[in-house]
Amino acid sequence: MDAYRAAIEEQIGAAIQKEPGVLVLYAVPEKDDPTRVKVFEIYRDTKAYEAHLGSDHFKKYKAKVEKMVKSLKLVQATPIALGAETK
Repeated sequence: MDAYRAAIEEQIGAAIQKEPGVLVLYAVPEKDDPTRVKVFEIYRDTKAYEAHLGSDHFKKYKAKVEKMVKSLKLVQATPIALGAETK
């Protein structure tokens, strides 16, 4: 998990810093099984999502975690409401 944590933190940091179309990226382990991680992502639009998938930092992340990730399931959703504290 330490190696995965380092890889996802690097990837999220780069995406937020370098990609204006990436609005939110969260990686959250399940409470009952911390080896199962849910990644919550919000993009400005489909082009921003596609650009993210093609970015060098995302490709680097995928290569690093290739043998760590046992399964992926993409669940697309339309938000009902989103909120965030701003300071």
